[in-house]
Amino acid sequence: MEEILFYAFATLAITAALLVVNIRNTARALFLFFVVLFAMAGLYLFALADFVAITQILVYVGGVLILLIFAFMLSNKELLADLQNTSRKFISLPNWQSALLSLAFLSVMLYAFWGWKQHTPDWIIESQRQGTVIQATDNNIGTLGFKFMTQYVLPFEVISIFLMMALIGAAHLSRKGDSV
Repeated sequence: MEEILFYAFATLAITAALLVVNIRNTARALFLFFVVLFAMAGLYLFALADFVAITQILVYVGGVLILLIFAFMLSNKELLADLQNTSRKFISLPNWQSALLSLAFLSVMLYAFWGWKQHTPDWIIESQRQGTVIQATDNNIGTLGFKFMTQYVLPFEVISIFLMMALIGAAHLSRKGDSV
């Protein structure tokens, strides 16, 4: 059952992501981006990253995506008309740089994967020897919450200030008027 759910989330994420970059309607693209973020949160759960999955939903779906939707709803139609005038082809000739970059990234990922399989890093071997490997039944959220409110409180607050700046920027951009 887990394997079926994993492949369902992976297929949903890949299909929705491809549709996001190819669809011409911005409102539908935002909805599909919402689907991609939820599917990625499901994949994070399979990677035993439960805190990252919850953070994905709270921060990106609950914050950033809502800001994007508000910016879309409050923006001018002329601004969105420029975004809609794109090529209908999936891969067009002016985008050859992105295809080259994607192939380079794929080759780096494959090289790292094969290198990782050839030589297991020392920290993984040491963790396996000590028995400190994270299991699916471990409760990490309490430990992470304690670390966030003690050791990492300053970076946590800096991130909250950045999110507040993004909210103020979105409100400024959505204002009616020509003055900047």
